Amino acid sequence: MDAPERVDPPAVEPRVADALVANHRAFLAYLERRLGSREAAEDVLQEAFVRSAGHTADVPDDALVPWFYRVLRNAVVDRFRRRGAEDRALAAFARELDLADAAPEEVRGEICACIGRLAGTLKPEYSAALAAVDVHGTPVKDFAQQHGLTTSNAGVRLFRARAALRKQVAASCGSCADHGCLDCSCQQPPPEV
Repeated sequence: MDAPERVDPPAVEPRVADALVANHRAFLAYLERRLGSREAAEDVLQEAFVRSAGHTADVPDDALVPWFYRVLRNAVVDRFRRRGAEDRALAAFARELDLADAAPEEVRGEICACIGRLAGTLKPEYSAALAAVDVHGTPVKDFAQQHGLTTSNAGVRLFRARAALRKQVAASCGSCADHGCLDCSCQQPPPEV
């Protein structure tokens, strides 16, 4: 595949560059008052400079500054429109996540019962680690102290217990475990680990 051809921005006439550079601080202050942040103002100003570079040939010298203020005003409006669209999209996504996370209680109960049954087939020390840390929310450090382990060893035990449980879920539920099936009706006893 060929590399994309580099396209250089249009050259800016010296008269335009001089007028825009001479008013740089005023443009920046104008944008900062409307956007509320220096960083956002600098971003919009830079983008406006680049976008307007090739469109100044027909603008008379005495109209360059007012013309560029219109460019900046339009850039601010566009930024607010984009921000509004982004905010609406993020709000919709957050609502979608809230709905996805809220599994019905009976489904959660079935899944927890299935996982609990599978965890009971693990080594007792693995089952105890999962129950304490993942089910009851005991910090790993506290679990380690209760069982005479270093925090590092408790972390390793928990890691191995989770891996063994994943293996049991895959053996018991088959492809459902990979695809996130919520129908936990698999009743075959898993092999002992």
